[in-house]
Amino acid sequence: MKKEESYISRRRFTQLSGMGIATIPMMGFIPVPIGGKAVGSSAIEVNLFSKHLQFLNYNDMADAAAEMGFDGLDLTVREKGHVLPTRVEDDLPKAVEAMRSHRLKPNMMTTDLLDTKDTTGLKVLETAAKFGLTHYRMGWLSYPEKRPITESQSIYSEQFRSLESINEKLGLIGCYQNHAGNFVGSSIWDLAMLLSDTENKFIGCQYDIRHAVVEGGLNWELGLRRIGPYIKSIVIKDFKWGTVQGKWKPINTPLGMGMVNFEQYFSLLKRYRINVPISLHLEYDLGGAEHGASKIQMHPKEVFKKMKADLDFLKNTWDKIN
Repeated sequence: MKKEESYISRRRFTQLSGMGIATIPMMGFIPVPIGGKAVGSSAIEVNLFSKHLQFLNYNDMADAAAEMGFDGLDLTVREKGHVLPTRVEDDLPKAVEAMRSHRLKPNMMTTDLLDTKDTTGLKVLETAAKFGLTHYRMGWLSYPEKRPITESQSIYSEQFRSLESINEKLGLIGCYQNHAGNFVGSSIWDLAMLLSDTENKFIGCQYDIRHAVVEGGLNWELGLRRIGPYIKSIVIKDFKWGTVQGKWKPINTPLGMGMVNFEQYFSLLKRYRINVPISLHLEYDLGGAEHGASKIQMHPKEVFKKMKADLDFLKNTWDKIN
């Protein structure tokens, strides 16, 4: 590593540590006794997934999020996102400035990046690091039918290690989301195996409890224990099983109206000392805002009301867990 690159890494790592969000995941997965005071037992900060505000410009987006009581935004920096990757050097500074002007923390972003061969994606990372972002979500990987799963896992392990090296130089933490369906990591166990080949410092899992319960059913707690050491950020959302045109499928719901046991989940996060950035997603009907529409079919005030209700549920449930 060149001297300049080493300095950048140390400087950014110090910045991350000072904000209290890099050191905790690196401490490892240390359970504390039930009833003991865990690192994550204090009040939490919640970022709103900006996908749901893509009908607003940067300033109005930040103003709305701050007014509802969010602490930051998980900014979409991807195709059809709030910031287009090809315009990241021009538009990301504008988005960050808008957030800071409303006292929101620009810590998180969601990208399409999968490997170090993506030059546009690397420019996104470089720009994000320059403007103080610390965590980003990666794109999703799959298992091609024409290639053995074990071969794919070997390839993806190398991708993760290469990307982690880039992250270290920039002082960023990359997060791979466990997503239900035929994706790498949908079952949690394979993702933990892939991440076990890394240094577990600048790359990890963005743990999504909704997708974990969809895929894990009654054993999601075991999955949480397994992936726990690698969790670097968290997504919050809820769902229930239902029928649509005669077929069973997961149906997204407001928080507390679905199948996720948030009291149990939050108690485990506190017990296991998992204290990482949180992104709130709202995938149920918001007049199109749930899908990132630029024009929505629901009055913005009604959208904001639903967002505020989910935020209040999240924080109130967290606060009542010892």
